[in-house]
Amino acid sequence: MRNQDSGIIEETIRENWSTRALERQINSHYYERLLASQNRDPVMKEASLKTGKLAPEDVLKDPYVLEFLNLQNRPEYTENELESALIDQLQNFLLELGSGFSFVARQKHFHIDGEHFYIDLVFYNYKLKCFVLIDLKRGKLTHQDVGQMDMYVRLFEEKIRETDDNPTIGLLLCSDKSEAVAKYSVLSENKQLFASKYKLYLPSEEELQKELQKEREMLEERFIE
Repeated sequence: MRNQDSGIIEETIRENWSTRALERQINSHYYERLLASQNRDPVMKEASLKTGKLAPEDVLKDPYVLEFLNLQNRPEYTENELESALIDQLQNFLLELGSGFSFVARQKHFHIDGEHFYIDLVFYNYKLKCFVLIDLKRGKLTHQDVGQMDMYVRLFEEKIRETDDNPTIGLLLCSDKSEAVAKYSVLSENKQLFASKYKLYLPSEEELQKELQKEREMLEERFIE
C-alpha cells in the first residue's frame, strides 16, 4: 500500500471524515502534495480550512449502524426502549454520530399554548456550530413525522438558538425510511431537515451490494429528471 493511501485511511478514521470530506481531499491530491512538500504546515492548514467549511450533509450519515444496542434479536422493542438504550450507550452513539457532537438533553420539554412537546434527543455539533435535534421512529417514516420535526426545529429556533449559532438541524432517525415521503415532503426542499435510516446490525456483503445498487438507481433517476 502506498504511503498516501495509508495516510489518508488513518486520517479518515482519526477525523471521522464524511464521504464528501474524503472525496474533497482525494480530488485535491492532498496527500500527494503533503508528501511532496518540504513545509507541510501550509498544506495541512489549507486542507483543514476546506474541510472545516461543512454543510449538514457532510456530517450526518445514512444509515447509522446501532449494532452496539444489541436489539436485533428483539423485534418488538419500543421507541422508548430504543431511546433508553441509546442513552445507556451514549459514548458509542456519539462515535457513530460522527465527530463534533456533544450531548445536550433527552426529552427536551416545551410548553406552548397549553400543550406539551418533547424532543427525544438534543445534541450540539461544534463543527457545524448548531443544535441537532433527533426524533426516533420505529417503523416507516410518515408525513406527520416530518411535520412534527419541522415544528420542533421552529420552536428551537425561536426559544433556544443563540444569535451566533447556525440554523438548527432536525434529524428523523427511523428504521424504515420512506423514499416517497422524503421526495414529496418538505424534506426535499428544507435544508435543515433530514431523515436517516438506522440499522441494528452491520449489513452483509450481499445486503451492502443491494443498497449500493439501490442508491445508484436513485441517482440515475434524479439525473434523468
